[in-house]
Amino acid sequence: MFDSRHIRSFHEVVRTGSYSAAARSLGYTQPAITQQMKALERSVGTVLFTRVGRRMRLTEAGEALSRHAGIILGNINAAEQQMNAITGLRTGRVRICAFPSANATLIPEALARLAKSHPGVRVELQENEPPESLQRLVDGDCDITLAFHYPGLHEDVPDEVMEIPLMEDQLTVLMPARHPLARRRSVRLVDLADERWIAGCLRCRANFLHECAEQGFAPDIAFTTDDNLVIQSLVAEGLGIAMMPGLVLNFLRHREVTGRALDPASRRQVSAYALREHLRIPATALVLEELKAVAANRIGC
Repeated sequence: MFDSRHIRSFHEVVRTGSYSAAARSLGYTQPAITQQMKALERSVGTVLFTRVGRRMRLTEAGEALSRHAGIILGNINAAEQQMNAITGLRTGRVRICAFPSANATLIPEALARLAKSHPGVRVELQENEPPESLQRLVDGDCDITLAFHYPGLHEDVPDEVMEIPLMEDQLTVLMPARHPLARRRSVRLVDLADERWIAGCLRCRANFLHECAEQGFAPDIAFTTDDNLVIQSLVAEGLGIAMMPGLVLNFLRHREVTGRALDPASRRQVSAYALREHLRIPATALVLEELKAVAANRIGC
């Protein structure tokens, strides 16, 4: 039977490369870490580390245990989360991974609501575009992922993952406020066929190229960047225009930039994702409810 403290210390020794570094990280003394590793080796019945000069190297048994240590600690963490949740959500931790425009809009409002109703629930925020963000969920690096997909460009998700639709985000064209078409309430993509364009993330770019192809033209993409503020700055200087999600309009920083809806309307689906088994964890369920409430208020934006 393994002692979870020993597994945690072993994992930290592997991560940091030495007993002394692991001790500093965990707040132990080096002799304490040494004793824990000896106890763990007695439990497994063989040595886990060998020394080559000043460096520590994992034995075959150490390599095997290292492959399981992260999973073991992850399961322990999940158990701790459930136990904390049962006490009435006085404590708890939820890790969210979201794409940039969601982190700038949906997430802050949801977390503000959560802080008022359940101040003891801690939320840790990460940022990634799909599909990398979905992979982080499957790998156990986060508890909730916010991701988006476009019509016809939606990949399958594993059976253990549940998709919770939040909202449809209408696409817009960012253009200089002085642009001739800025006087219109909406614009047709084909009317912008001769413009220079600024493309975003890989998924957005793929949809943009698909929609342009549907309209019978190949866009002149002059710049490519994942940074929304960089895109705004390039547009403000008249260096190009960009097809962007409507959420971006909530944090426009340039008075020289305006957004116009596409005609006909084009939208992307914004969803939250969580492992099915984690939906029973009250802290995770609570955060999902807050996200659904905030998204419902933005439908149609």
